[in-house]
Amino acid sequence: MEKKLTGCVLVNAILLVTLAFYFFFYPAVIIIRDLNDPGLISGDAPPRFAYGWHRSLSAKYEKWARERVASGNAAEMSIHDISGTEWPIFGTVFYLWATESLQEAWEKDPSLARVAPKDYARGAIEASAALVSDPNHAGWVRKHWGDEYLLHENLFYRMLLISGLTSYQKLTDDDKYEPLLRAQTESLAQELDQSPYGLLDDYPGQCYPVDILPAIAAIRRADAVLGTDQSQFVERAVRAFQGDAVDELTGLPTFTANSRTGQGYGPARGVGIAFMLIWAPPLWEDTSQEWYASYDHHFWQGEWATAGFREFSKELSYGKWFIDVDAGPVMNGYGTAASAFGIGTSRTYGRFDQAYPLSAEALAASWPLPDGTRLGPRMFSNLSDAPYVGETALLFSLTRMPLVEGGAPSNGFIPASVYFGILFYLVCGGLLVWRAVFLFKRWRKSAGSSIPQPKLQFVLWIALLVSGLVMLIFFNKAIGALLLLLMQTLPTRARIWSWLIDYEAVQRDN
Repeated sequence: MEKKLTGCVLVNAILLVTLAFYFFFYPAVIIIRDLNDPGLISGDAPPRFAYGWHRSLSAKYEKWARERVASGNAAEMSIHDISGTEWPIFGTVFYLWATESLQEAWEKDPSLARVAPKDYARGAIEASAALVSDPNHAGWVRKHWGDEYLLHENLFYRMLLISGLTSYQKLTDDDKYEPLLRAQTESLAQELDQSPYGLLDDYPGQCYPVDILPAIAAIRRADAVLGTDQSQFVERAVRAFQGDAVDELTGLPTFTANSRTGQGYGPARGVGIAFMLIWAPPLWEDTSQEWYASYDHHFWQGEWATAGFREFSKELSYGKWFIDVDAGPVMNGYGTAASAFGIGTSRTYGRFDQAYPLSAEALAASWPLPDGTRLGPRMFSNLSDAPYVGETALLFSLTRMPLVEGGAPSNGFIPASVYFGILFYLVCGGLLVWRAVFLFKRWRKSAGSSIPQPKLQFVLWIALLVSGLVMLIFFNKAIGALLLLLMQTLPTRARIWSWLIDYEAVQRDN
């Protein structure tokens, strides 16, 4: 039994070293490689690493989307479960937008990937369109708006529907969803045009101007596949972002508004403005550049250690530390979602002096694994209903291409937090390797000492090994890694086992 348990200790050491390379050394190497991708510092093409990431994600996304649609579970979601209802569709549209951008860049330069994105991802594209158009995934807005949820207001959902189906048709040249796409595009454009202030509600009594602009952009983008021309509607639609719906401090649209009176409420917020600005240049180029200049002035915050966009403007003293479903964690004023979308925003405006440090921070926090998973954004997702939304949102931002001439090139600045992140991976990996060597040496050094309950320890060790590997490979990597780490406590010569045995003996005697 001594030899068997020595073998267990050796396997423990090998597993610790393997975990060190899988979870720490590999991520550090990949992050350093990606930081040198030319696509991060110029607008000539998306980052090359985005193609490998997208291909890996596509296989997983197809499986998840098909299973989710087949389950029908989305129909039963509560309207109060925002991440469980909005994020599956939002994340899927992010995926389609990213795929579309990667395909357009590949058509200009096929050397970016061996196979066209629309070809290797065809199954995921089909599954995504099926999810976006699935009536069950409209269950929460049907509860808000009734059976006529596609006929009035309900702007956020209809924007996502139009956007997803437009990307699908552009990528596949398949017009099977065109009747739905055409009906939604024309009806939403007409309803916005006829509304008193160019505003519509997402949900009853909830109007977000920062969602109005992406909806207008979605309508305009649909022209490319429908053969329509909504340019005159777009010219008039700028009225939604004028007058009382503007934050006086920043000159940017307020976060919320009353669609019936046109009155805006609350200050402009980073998460909404960042996403909105991505779509603004093709609609109103001059206005969009004025907005970006204001956003840069009031929300950009760059220091030696960190750089990013704030959730609230620098002039406001509140909101430095909080978390909500839209903004994510806000830390010392920096908005997680605002900065993530800010990558796409700054790339759109050619501001690579901002896009590069933001991208570097995102990569350092992304925690890439050998199977293509980006563990960082995965942990910020809804693991039960939208497990990939963090990854698709980040991929969407990283694949935005400049739409505005000028801008500012990258100056190569990398915040110190990025170096700290890489150091974290290396130190943690090094500690695991040191621990593996230390435990094996200690076991060999204590050879000949008694081993409490060796057979029981061996059985428990086998159980933890098998369950940990099964969880790691097939189910949940985090739980699998935890079980394998717990396995490192066995076998042991520690006296705690003797105490446990003595206690059980006393209990039996009593």
